[in-house]
Amino acid sequence: MKQRLQYLTIGALSGAANGFFGSGGGLFLVPLLSGWTKLSQKQAFATSVAVVFFLSAVSTGFYLYRGTVSLSLAAPYLIGGFLGGIVSGLVFHRISASLLRRLFGLLLIWGGIRSVLLW
Repeated sequence: MKQRLQYLTIGALSGAANGFFGSGGGLFLVPLLSGWTKLSQKQAFATSVAVVFFLSAVSTGFYLYRGTVSLSLAAPYLIGGFLGGIVSGLVFHRISASLLRRLFGLLLIWGGIRSVLLW
């Protein structure tokens, strides 16, 4: 029962972050998957990508339904994201978990600083 509650909590936090902030579910997923569920760092990163994909699809559906997203404006980002996903998928197995963790941490710090100072 405790494990199910942990999974539901991880999913709820990730879904809320994704819905409110336009992704960001990985902010919760990676640390909680590696900490609570004891997945390896690489498994946590890979699982996070899979979960965020589906969370993003659900959020996109709601935004499309409400008319708050423009696919024509999103198209260049979708193309770039698709290409970035292919490249990262090809090199992911060559990067150490330690480097991935550090890069993730730097990304969080950079995003936090930008959010605080530029808004």
